[in-house]
Amino acid sequence: MVKKVPGVEFNTGSLGHGLSYANGVALAARMKKKDFKVYCLMGDGEIQEGSVWEAAMSAAHYKLDNVCAIVDYNKVQENGLVSDIKGLEPLVDKWQSFGWNVLPVDGHDLAQLLKAFEDFKSHQGAPTVIIANTFKGKGVPFMELNSAWHGKAPNKEQLAEALKVLY
Repeated sequence: MVKKVPGVEFNTGSLGHGLSYANGVALAARMKKKDFKVYCLMGDGEIQEGSVWEAAMSAAHYKLDNVCAIVDYNKVQENGLVSDIKGLEPLVDKWQSFGWNVLPVDGHDLAQLLKAFEDFKSHQGAPTVIIANTFKGKGVPFMELNSAWHGKAPNKEQLAEALKVLY
């Protein structure tokens, strides 16, 4: 377990193992009769991994309604556009066909995100996925939809320019 960031217990990165881990925690909670929710944040490039879809099938099979997956669907991954590397559409239909409660939202709209999290808390009988439609680098013209900024920090000048347009 990672204890450096409060609330973040496990970090898997792009390998796609986070949802499997979340399922394990959710199943353990069920077995121990604990009532808590498990959240798993994934990137859109990450969900191209087959292990994510195996975990999605398992979560639905076991009716893990205490699992909430959040997909940051920003359409860009490290090496380019998600659609050019391995398209995900129709993403909502895919999750629904796996038996999930699917909540697509504007990931930049805090009110929509909060409502989706509330909807998840009251949904029973199936896991929930929030598809947060976002825009990589939103509001910073030199970063928008630019895969070069995937995992890269701006230098001092770029940071100053970005902050100027954001504030």
